[in-house]
Amino acid sequence: MINGSCLCGTVAYQVSGVGDSMYYCHCRMCRKASGSSFATNMLMKESDLVIISGENFIKGFNSSPGETRYFCSECGSPLYGKAQARKGMVSLRCGGLDEAPHLEPQIHLFTDWKAPWYRIADSLKQIPDLKLPIKSPTDSGSD
Repeated sequence: MINGSCLCGTVAYQVSGVGDSMYYCHCRMCRKASGSSFATNMLMKESDLVIISGENFIKGFNSSPGETRYFCSECGSPLYGKAQARKGMVSLRCGGLDEAPHLEPQIHLFTDWKAPWYRIADSLKQIPDLKLPIKSPTDSGSD
């Protein structure tokens, strides 16, 4: 189990059964939601995310058609996102994790949208844009 919480500690959660998909997202929505050059996300089964406290403080915002981003209504910390195209999955915002998961980011997504002041200096695969939804860790094939 990995513990996590929002900035103020009102929302606390546990993550189990972490999938094998962690990524840096450079899309405009993740940049604005995180207040940073990109967001580090982990795609995982929704059933592997358990809210321990503060569930009634979690609010959702429909950031685009079929996509809802959830955050703490007290401190504004981004928590996770859900998309209709990825039923049963959540994109957990890794900044709230208290411990390191047993995986590292594998790709940079939406690099066509990356912040102009940020230079990607690692050797991870870069995907400029997605025409199809992100696949779940259990799907086979490549994006």
